[in-house]
Amino acid sequence: MPYTLTSPWRHEEDIRKSRFLAQASPVATPEEALAWFARVGDASATHNCWAYRIGDAYRFNDDGEPGGTAGRPILQAIDGQGCDRVAVVVTRWYGGIKLGAGGLARAYGGSAAECLRLAPRTPIVAMGRLGMHCDFAELALVSARVRELGGEIERETFVADGADIVVSAPLDRIETIEGRVVDITRGRVQPRRLD
Repeated sequence: MPYTLTSPWRHEEDIRKSRFLAQASPVATPEEALAWFARVGDASATHNCWAYRIGDAYRFNDDGEPGGTAGRPILQAIDGQGCDRVAVVVTRWYGGIKLGAGGLARAYGGSAAECLRLAPRTPIVAMGRLGMHCDFAELALVSARVRELGGEIERETFVADGADIVVSAPLDRIETIEGRVVDITRGRVQPRRLD
């Protein structure tokens, strides 16, 4: 099961006199990730290397470090920690000792992995949506059962003969909710999948 972060997180460490600051944040879109990189990167630092993963979309940047020694190891750390919808930037202040290609990859990837390991996480739960129309007499009962089964009433629109409601719930609960609503209303309410 993939995880995302519940809030931004920072981790700092010194590696052979260079200072590495890893910062991670939950993001929903590539544009949000790029805007976050622009905000948190430090222009006075030697390098601001970054990567993000949002589902199948990913991107990384070495920011002047030798190719493949910074951005890709950060992306591998994101994937290795089982994260998704996450952006990580590792800022380096050069301390005078060259680390070599392997050392750079270990430093960038290790800083990113440790940051993500320590960050507060939450599982990403696949959600589904149902639409249904209820008479006024059945609305309270349907709403109560939906909530008991782990669903949320996303929208409720009152019309002349009842209410149109949209329910969101974890995908693995959708079929159970559909069946229960049909049972308790004796088939008068027929949920339909919206996604």
